[in-house]
Parts: sequence; structure tokens; C-alpha cells
Amino acid sequence: MHKDFEVVTVLRDCDAIVIPSGMPVTLPEHCRVVIIQELGGSFTVNENGRLLRIAEKDADALGKEVVLSAPQKRETDTSSEVDLSLVTDQLKTCYDPEIPVNIVDLGLIYTLDRSLLIDGRQRVSITMTLTAFGCGMGPVLVEDIREKILRVPGVDLVDVRIVYDPPWNVDMMSDAAKLALGML
Repeated sequence: MHKDFEVVTVLRDCDAIVIPSGMPVTLPEHCRVVIIQELGGSFTVNENGRLLRIAEKDADALGKEVVLSAPQKRETDTSSEVDLSLVTDQLKTCYDPEIPVNIVDLGLIYTLDRSLLIDGRQRVSITMTLTAFGCGMGPVLVEDIREKILRVPGVDLVDVRIVYDPPWNVDMMSDAAKLALGML
């Protein structure tokens, strides 16, 4: 077995998502899984040949610490506007469960905007794509993005829209992502 993989026994029943279909399942207490990716707080595990994604809120079921950290407003920023650099930092904690590169470096984020609503609330709008059309993990990624962006100071609403035009391709990846995947 690969030296970086960790075999754990699930400590309690927990929610999981089948990769790549996106189908929700329950991972039963006492089953053994192999953690094959632990990035951005979520986990990709192998349970008898089936790939599953475990959300960060369920890290304790794998014997891991649950860390739901919120980014802090930078001391140099005195405005009340949402700091888009903090939003980008949070997006960099979101990962495709099959690829060990964050969604920003993968080139999945097309637009990132903030707007002030008439009632004074602030909305962050994101237009993104997926690495494959019809990927069942799209809704899972969208929810992960929403949860993490809502932790950014001042963000009241998050709107994430998935588009497929232009279609994603490997040229959209950053050099760091290509290097991490052995493509440079």
C-alpha cells in the first residue's frame, strides 16, 4: 500500500458522497477505509474499491479534528466591503475530490464578484465550471464553496453558477497545478 495512505476505522455512522456520481450514502460505524486525499478539510476515502468524499464537518468520524476556520479580515483593510482576496483564499481550500489541486489553480473559477444589495447585505457571485460536463460532484463542490465563502467576514449571500462555456481544458490550470500533477 502507498506510504501516504492511512487506514482508519470509522468511529460513527457518517454521511458520504460517492465519487463521481455525487450520490449520498451513509458510511457505517466500524468499517475500515483508506484515506487517499485530505485537502481543504474534506477527505477522499476508499471503502472496498468505492471512492467516497467525507465533508469536513464529519472529520471526527475518521478520527480527525474538525476545523471550521474563518478567515480574518486583514488589518490593513478598513472598508466594509467584502475582501475578495479572502474569498479567493477560501476558494483555494476547495478541492475536486479526485484531483489534489484546488479549484482556483485548476482554473475552474471564471468570475468572482461582490455586490451590495439594496438592503445592505453583501453578495459574492461566482461563475465556475467543472473538469467534466455532467460531473455528479458539481452540487457537492457548490455547497462546499457556499459554506466556506459564508465564513468570510461581511459575506451574507453566496451565488455559485456552473457553466460549461467555455469548456474547461488543462490549459486553464496554473503552472503550480500542472507541476503538482506532473504535467510540467
